[in-house]
Amino acid sequence: MFFHVKELQYRAKPSKPDPVYAKKLQEVLGGQFGEISVMMQYLFQGWNCRGEQKYRDMLMDIGTEEIAHVEMLATMIAQLLDKAPVEEQEEAAKDPIVASVMGGMNVQHAIVNGLGASPNDAVGFPWTARYIISSGNLLADFRANLNAESQGRLQVVRLYEMTDDPGVRDMLSFLIARDSYHQNQWAAAIAELEEKEGLVVPSTFNREYEKSDVAYTFMSCSEGTESQMGRWANGPSMDGLGEFKYEAKPVATGQAPVLEPAPGYIHGTPPVK
Repeated sequence: MFFHVKELQYRAKPSKPDPVYAKKLQEVLGGQFGEISVMMQYLFQGWNCRGEQKYRDMLMDIGTEEIAHVEMLATMIAQLLDKAPVEEQEEAAKDPIVASVMGGMNVQHAIVNGLGASPNDAVGFPWTARYIISSGNLLADFRANLNAESQGRLQVVRLYEMTDDPGVRDMLSFLIARDSYHQNQWAAAIAELEEKEGLVVPSTFNREYEKSDVAYTFMSCSEGTESQMGRWANGPSMDGLGEFKYEAKPVATGQAPVLEPAPGYIHGTPPVK
């Protein structure tokens, strides 16, 4: 059961309208690494969690917080669209110099959304559930969460640099700080699980069934040898179970594929007679 508090988690009020920037903000609302994505990702991981209850509770805590971030961004976008009817943008865009700036307004903000936000990214692509990861393996999921928070913070920081509006920057500074914490949170949870399970996911697979002779080999499959200087090519493996080695000239050990002709009903290329 969810409850809604009318007050926002943090202030979301711009100093002035800016419909072009409203379009940019759509990316961190409805883009691949936007707040809708992490909200849905964490909630579904929580609802599906079969691990310790502390992980389920943590996922529900952060997933619910992300709902608040969606609300903050939607509110900010709506206010950036205040006093920004489409005809004014079209009139301004008649000047080719102004058009390069003002022509970036998302006209759907007015036509479809009534000067409001939408669950789309900055180029109008609709948010999709394919963005989210909820595998049932907490270590794999938490690594995906760390990546999502890293990409999300990167995008919000870039957006911070794209505006001088003190109200917008104030809200973004809050979101940036929360993303800093969430990266630390997922790193802590990952470290805790790795201590129990080891580094490689899944930890439950019988490694006797792996081709162990290639489990710690870096294969140089492109021109150049600079990659041999990396930590991944020398020394103990990160899981502590082997030694990294560098293979400068990997050799193909498989067969050359020759496929049988397709049956007649497929109507492929007929065999040579």
